[in-house]
Amino acid sequence: MASHRRPKQPSRARVTVLTTAAAAAVAISSQAANAAPSEKPSKDEVKAKVDKLYEQAEHATEEYNGAKEKQGKLQKEISTIQDNVARGQEELNELRDAMGLAAAAQYRTGSIDSSLQLFLSSDPDDYLDKASTADQLSAQQVDSLKKIQQKQRELSQQRAEAADKLKDLSATRTELGKKKKEVQAKLAEAQKLLNTLTAAEKAAMAAEEERASRSSAERVDLGNAATGSGRAMAAFQAAQSKIGSPYVYGASGPSSFDCSGLTSWAFAQAGVSIPRTSQAQASYGTRIYSQSELKVGDLVIFYGDLHHVGFYAGNGQILHAPRTGTVVRYESINNMPFQFGVRI
Repeated sequence: MASHRRPKQPSRARVTVLTTAAAAAVAISSQAANAAPSEKPSKDEVKAKVDKLYEQAEHATEEYNGAKEKQGKLQKEISTIQDNVARGQEELNELRDAMGLAAAAQYRTGSIDSSLQLFLSSDPDDYLDKASTADQLSAQQVDSLKKIQQKQRELSQQRAEAADKLKDLSATRTELGKKKKEVQAKLAEAQKLLNTLTAAEKAAMAAEEERASRSSAERVDLGNAATGSGRAMAAFQAAQSKIGSPYVYGASGPSSFDCSGLTSWAFAQAGVSIPRTSQAQASYGTRIYSQSELKVGDLVIFYGDLHHVGFYAGNGQILHAPRTGTVVRYESINNMPFQFGVRI
């Protein structure tokens, strides 16, 4: 006979848990349905973020330029040292050959002394340290041995110096690669943000920049502006000839530039060699802390870390290579935090 047991009723605690879980699930589902989708950043917000990334990229660019300049100097110094070592080794070989010929001549005559025998069988340093029989040598032979010893010391020092500079060069190359990656990462991040804009928004941004640049160009009045020296004006005019050239990080002309690449190139056209980086250029001439005292052709340094430089163009305007995505152009001096001018 079949058993007719009553089905087991769920416990009150279990019912409470299930009810609470169901209510929570409904609430979460309701919140998800009613939640507003994440808002797309506005054009102005994107521009502010992109400008900040470009500023960071330019800071890294100047460090990249510094490492690149240091690499070039080290390579030249190492090459010079290596040339000196090669010439020194030739001189040492000639001195040794001369001593060898003298010893051979004495050997043939049967008059070779014990001191020369010692020299031929051991290092000259040992010889001069231990040469209690130096009086057996002629004055000319003693002088030759001393020259050999001095030349050996010089070569040893030069080789050690070259080795140190090669280590420094290796570290500089590592730093160069690191800064290059840092710049590229910042630029890629900025481009990713720009890609979120519509074509119309991008066009509007470009139009705003074009209007600002045109307004600055119209305000430049060289006829009524105080001008710098002939060399400074020649450099400024060289920079003017590059208006419209694209900004490219690490570039120093003649077809593209970064900020310090433009200023160093322009001064080179005027026959003046100035350092490559904005930080180094900031310490190269006489500092001018008042904007009212600036003259056309003075360098103008921006930001607390001195990572941007341009030319003063008169009437509160500058001529510079601003950042990636722009060209050499005029802008208001007030667009960036002014630090001081530099009169070369």
